[in-house]
Amino acid sequence: MLPFYGDVDLLKAAVRSVLDQTFTDFRLVVVDDQYPDPEPARWLRSLGDARVHYIRNDVNLGVNGNFRRCVDLVEAPAFTLMGCDDLMAPEHLATAIATLDAHPDAAVVQSGVQVIDADDAVVRPLGDRVKARMTPAAPTVLRGEALVASLFRGNWTYFPALVWRTAVVKPIGFRSGLEIVLDLALLIDIAQAGGALVLTEDVTFSYRRHTESVSSVQAIDGRRFDEERAFFLGEAQRCLEIGWPDAAKAARRHPTSRLNAATLLPRALLGRQWPIVSSLTRHVLR
Repeated sequence: MLPFYGDVDLLKAAVRSVLDQTFTDFRLVVVDDQYPDPEPARWLRSLGDARVHYIRNDVNLGVNGNFRRCVDLVEAPAFTLMGCDDLMAPEHLATAIATLDAHPDAAVVQSGVQVIDADDAVVRPLGDRVKARMTPAAPTVLRGEALVASLFRGNWTYFPALVWRTAVVKPIGFRSGLEIVLDLALLIDIAQAGGALVLTEDVTFSYRRHTESVSSVQAIDGRRFDEERAFFLGEAQRCLEIGWPDAAKAARRHPTSRLNAATLLPRALLGRQWPIVSSLTRHVLR
């Protein structure tokens, strides 16, 4: 599943990387969220590949709505929600499917990921260096409170690289009203339902980090952290109620989320963006 609203050239590169997979028994569904350009539809149809399907939403659903629609459209036993600007290595799907087959209790597979910039160069921004330090040693299988506490300390997963087991995800689905932490919320819900995450060591996915992403834009104006703060505080209470004190403590502290806000404070101060300064400071200190 490939929800689309963005750069057409990057979309084409993403699609080509899917079509180059060594695992060929797949259906690629591009779900266009009313992007104002007919080129994606024209180009996808010109490929003449029966595995490629193009759907255009009747109205713009936004990030959460389009992701939820993608899950509704899934027909296969496993799926991925790829970013429309990311790249799969040729063995990405084959590795993930083999991992799911080897772990019947696994709900999701996280492959090894490298981060690239707008020009496809491998980069190591500060946030991704922190994620690397927080990531458990691979290969490993995580479940229950240990998985949830680890993710609350720092979400080290890369959502577009995740491959999900459909039978587990469909009954749960994405929570409504979330745009930034909707992937983390789904992982938490799956863990609390008993599902496991398998982390593999093979690097088979390129995640594109750039300043125009939804999370980057909302981080700059503080909206990201308003959503994160409400989410973490709510999850802390939820974890206490089910008897997961370590996870509750990690949710209350959400250290990497607060650190991320702290790194943006100097920029907001230099720009005299006082409402943003207030929002970021509140997130760091509370």
